[in-house]
Amino acid sequence: MLSRKAITLAAVCGLLIFPFSLQAQEATQMNRLTPEILWKMGRLGGGTVSPDGMMLAYTVRHYDVAKNKGTSSLIVQPVGGTGDQLAIEGWSSISDIQWVVRDGRPFVYFSGKPAKSEDENGEADESADDPPIDTPQVWSFDANTGETIQLTAFEDGISNLKVSPAGTHIAFTADVKMDKEVTEIYEDLPEAEARIIDSLMYRHWNAWHDFKYSHLFIAEIDADGRMVGEARDTMAGIRADTPVPPFGGSEQFNWSPDGSEIAFTMKDVEDWAESTDSDVYVVSVNTDEAPKNITAGQTGYDNNPVYSPNGQYLAYQSMERASFESDRNRIMIIDRATGQQRDLTAGLDQTTHEPTWLPDSSGMLFSSEYRGTNQIFKVALDSPGVTQVSSGRVKINLQEVFNHRNSALVSKMSMLRPRELSVLSLDEGVDRVVTHINDMIYANLELPRIEERWVDATDGKKIHCWVIMPPDFDPAAEKKWPMLAYFQGGPQGQIGQWFSFRWNFHMMAANGYVVVAPNRRGLPGFGREWNDQISGDWGGQAMQDLLSATDAMTKEPYIDAERVAGIGASFGGYTAYWMMGNHNDRYCAMISHCGVYNLESMYGSTEELFFVNWDLGGPFWSDPAVKEKYEQFSPHNFAGKWSIPLLVIHGEKDFRVPITQGMEAFTAAQVQDVPSRFLYFPNEGHWVMSPQNSIVWFRVFFEWLDEHCKNGGEAEE
Repeated sequence: MLSRKAITLAAVCGLLIFPFSLQAQEATQMNRLTPEILWKMGRLGGGTVSPDGMMLAYTVRHYDVAKNKGTSSLIVQPVGGTGDQLAIEGWSSISDIQWVVRDGRPFVYFSGKPAKSEDENGEADESADDPPIDTPQVWSFDANTGETIQLTAFEDGISNLKVSPAGTHIAFTADVKMDKEVTEIYEDLPEAEARIIDSLMYRHWNAWHDFKYSHLFIAEIDADGRMVGEARDTMAGIRADTPVPPFGGSEQFNWSPDGSEIAFTMKDVEDWAESTDSDVYVVSVNTDEAPKNITAGQTGYDNNPVYSPNGQYLAYQSMERASFESDRNRIMIIDRATGQQRDLTAGLDQTTHEPTWLPDSSGMLFSSEYRGTNQIFKVALDSPGVTQVSSGRVKINLQEVFNHRNSALVSKMSMLRPRELSVLSLDEGVDRVVTHINDMIYANLELPRIEERWVDATDGKKIHCWVIMPPDFDPAAEKKWPMLAYFQGGPQGQIGQWFSFRWNFHMMAANGYVVVAPNRRGLPGFGREWNDQISGDWGGQAMQDLLSATDAMTKEPYIDAERVAGIGASFGGYTAYWMMGNHNDRYCAMISHCGVYNLESMYGSTEELFFVNWDLGGPFWSDPAVKEKYEQFSPHNFAGKWSIPLLVIHGEKDFRVPITQGMEAFTAAQVQDVPSRFLYFPNEGHWVMSPQNSIVWFRVFFEWLDEHCKNGGEAEE
């Protein structure tokens, strides 16, 4: 428990005390989830437990729709969940939090950026005495005194902070400019706006290459939590990134228990766009030696290294097959003394995430998709097989293991509620929720009902489906409901018990729709064969699985078979376009968000070619058999059969599925007089991220469905 003295000092330092639930927004009186309520919800960030297992620190982000931005808070509370909470409130960003005790003093380190001061009109206050830090930096927070100290001052900011076990050093990533821009090549043309491009991967996901590379830095810190001297670039001169973009984070590097070295992930290859060959490197803290590659020769993804607490082993995740980004993630173990390695998860017919050592180094925990959920599993070093630790209709992700208890800090969510932190007993497999971020909101919400069912596939196998019913659904009532058939993206990404702030099944049901979400062929959690079957067969069995699930649901007496819409994003958007020409009157309307329309033009304009090379078989000109697959599975070849209403949604900055895919589809609909609408976001990428754009997305989404699927919004009796 924080002392009253600490709380008083914290208040002086600009820190605020909140009641237990930490609700910055007032609770709504409405009883159905809406886009506006969704954006009132606090969003859990990272969580970490103090070394003695008594205190919990975590971050929460809240959004102000009117200002179209969010702010973050750091909360410190007892793990038991009672007593005062101490929070740093209103920062532009807070992440990478970590507890460290040094010389008996507890610190929480984090990367963050304070919010800019604003005047009464909400504009930046340039007259503020203390100008804000414009980029994220490393900060320390003294949990005894409430004092915050800025450690770094990198112009472009830092990311992915990790503190050494003894609290003597910090490691973080920062951008290093290594490539020249046109104005630096031709210095007499300072106003030139051009790029000279000589290789692929000149843009990625939602951003053009910025001539910089993310490097791993190490710096010493003193007993007061301040940085000593200059930070050292451990990757000096290397034109490569750690973490591996676009989604890698601080999980891609870790300290050894004695703090003498760091293992990290780097993808240092010539053919970046066509290769998934990342490797694990180690670098010494106390010498200037170059990083050493310890997984050379393995051509798939090798990443996320983590040392055993006793220092004997280094574990990392590895995908066996080159260029397959959704291959099974194995956990490999290296004996640091002998260099010998083995697959700790050999024979496991599922993938792994978040490998975490048990405190006694006897084995590891990991999370994994499993039959439409995500669970925690345990594997021992000295015995084969895995043990499932958690259970339930949830998605559980590991945060960290308690050092002095047989427990783990986990986050947990479902289709009904967003993430909260829980303490999971590793012996009993039960968890106890320790945060209550959105309790006030949920006290006033009617909840949908979730059902699980299996339907027959055309090849005799069973398809797992989630079915989400409206809050007032009554199967005994003589009422027929409109239905949404959800098409999952990926194409490899399980439909689990996740709560999306975009594709939100809770909200769809709250708007009066029954939703069926099939775990079609190509999704993890149902074995490697099921996961792999989508590759090279985009328009094949996966599409039949979705049609089978739709057919099974429309046989139910409470579903109106005339009012069934198909919806999806990314590969799900591809599915919507493909279904437009192949659904045989099953659907009354379609929505495609950032979908693939033309496989040939997609190949020439996307960025990560290893994805299309694996899933489509390579370029369409490479082989007659590959060319035939393109023609068979490309939605544009069936556009002449389109007739039902189509809503196209796409973002200008989507470089994975470029904007022209949506434009081509909209043009095809318009010239054939197919009822259609194009919702275009000039500053969004593959996802719609800003609050007000998101609300526009939801409003247009439901307006389109209500007009074309719900008959003006009233379900028929």
